[in-house]
Amino acid sequence: VPWRIRVNRILKTTVFLIAALYFLVDAIFLTFAKSLANWIAEHWIFESLRAWIVSLPPYPTLALFALPVAILEPVKPMAAYLVGTGHVGTGLTFLVAGEILKLTLVERLFCLSRDKLMAIPAFAWIYWKYSATKDCITSMKAWQIVRRWSLVVQYVIRTRALKLKAAHSPRRVIFQSR
Repeated sequence: VPWRIRVNRILKTTVFLIAALYFLVDAIFLTFAKSLANWIAEHWIFESLRAWIVSLPPYPTLALFALPVAILEPVKPMAAYLVGTGHVGTGLTFLVAGEILKLTLVERLFCLSRDKLMAIPAFAWIYWKYSATKDCITSMKAWQIVRRWSLVVQYVIRTRALKLKAAHSPRRVIFQSR
């Protein structure tokens, strides 16, 4: 019986680490996805598509919401396989592009149809469990340390980019009248 307890602990730890890694990857890419989703929302070209999505009833909205997840979620294991077989650049490109695209579509669809999706009891329950798990992980000390480091890195990159942009921007010539 003691070996079962050890195996159970190892399995629980492994599943927890995989889930934490999954949430970490989504959290990292969600930063970019939200910016892209907001940019998309500002363009009038997508207005008719937005109106169509808003007009859908709850269950077709759920099907539309699940579509990018079903199509783009397999990108993660495919990217891991590519990296594992030595195609690091291709694997990382697939991961970054697939995740940003998936999260952008999911974020935008969720923003447009949150109330309709929450009217579906099973979706509301799953969303509640997802939110509780995410809150549990983000409240951990290790998560907060990694989050703090990522904010510092973002600040450094943003500061350097602004300095580089300022150094390369043309200088204004001001003429003074005498």
